[in-house]
Amino acid sequence: MSKRNRMFTKAMKLRVVQERLRGIPVAVLVRQYDIHANLVYKWTQEYTANPTTAFRAASDEQETLKNTVAELQQMIGRLTMENDFLKKALAHAESALEQSQQPGSTTGGTA
Repeated sequence: MSKRNRMFTKAMKLRVVQERLRGIPVAVLVRQYDIHANLVYKWTQEYTANPTTAFRAASDEQETLKNTVAELQQMIGRLTMENDFLKKALAHAESALEQSQQPGSTTGGTA
């Protein structure tokens, strides 16, 4: 059995639970899917407690995080564009102000 942390899909968890509920021994499932026996018991308990919401938390949380990251990346892109535009506008305004304050300038200066 492997010792690393792995992510299991909802479909895989459902497959294991359905096989367990059909009477396949836990030992067979453990060898077949290379998982710990405690996972089989935990997943089976979670599914039997509430089949409609079983295994939803991890996959839904990942999907929500992916959507949030995508939204934030879009926002960063928009803000970057706005920031660049404002920097250019400020530089243009400062340039125009310097030109109008130069001696002998005929644009917008008061005499």
